[in-house]
Amino acid sequence: MSQSMRKTILITGASSGLGEGMAREFAARGRNLALCARRTDRLEQLKTELEAKYPASKVSIKALDVNDHDAVFTVFKEFKAEFGTLDRVIVNAGMGKGASLGTGYFYANVQTAQTNFVAAIAQCEAALEIFREQNSGHLVTISSISALRGMPRAMTVYAATKAGLLSLTEGIRADLIKSRSAIKTSCILPGYIRSEINEKVKNTPFMIDNETGCKLLVKAIEKEPVQAYVPGWPWALIGFLMKRLPLKLVMKLG
Repeated sequence: MSQSMRKTILITGASSGLGEGMAREFAARGRNLALCARRTDRLEQLKTELEAKYPASKVSIKALDVNDHDAVFTVFKEFKAEFGTLDRVIVNAGMGKGASLGTGYFYANVQTAQTNFVAAIAQCEAALEIFREQNSGHLVTISSISALRGMPRAMTVYAATKAGLLSLTEGIRADLIKSRSAIKTSCILPGYIRSEINEKVKNTPFMIDNETGCKLLVKAIEKEPVQAYVPGWPWALIGFLMKRLPLKLVMKLG
């Protein structure tokens, strides 16, 4: 199935930030949307806005806390039943709480680990059960440029979860290659895109606004790459350097 045929797209964490921005971009392209997040009031507003602006798009919303793993499977199956097929699932829900390890913030670090990685496993499992049954689909995981190296302070566990997601996506792809499956996977590594998760972060180099970032994310996802840095410039170059430079120098890049 070519990407132009990916009609129905499920996005988790769709009530704010990158999820909300990507929903707007896909609606503008006439896609049907299965949107889920914890905050249904925000989803209701988004659904109303998108249906008024893009009547060709069917928008369905459901409450979902991705840390309720049983609910992940249930909600994905309900969306599949409603739309008939799910053509693309974007594993986007995430959080960025945390602090240096050993400073009394274990509760925040473990919450980030559970939401960004363990819950992502649940989402990938639920998506792939549906895709395997259909023998088609595009699984997209939203990782981060921080996945490439260990990061200090509030980023330590966050970066580790994003590295885990990058590795998980590649492992899934290895599995699909072995079984000659038609299912596609893409792992997207955004650079600094201004969204609610990082709105308090100051003086970040190469930060772009949410709308621009989401336009570029959707453009990248539509190409169905195995892996992509968004925006490509300067992050492809920075990514190349990050993987090779000593850690002391990498810390100066961010």
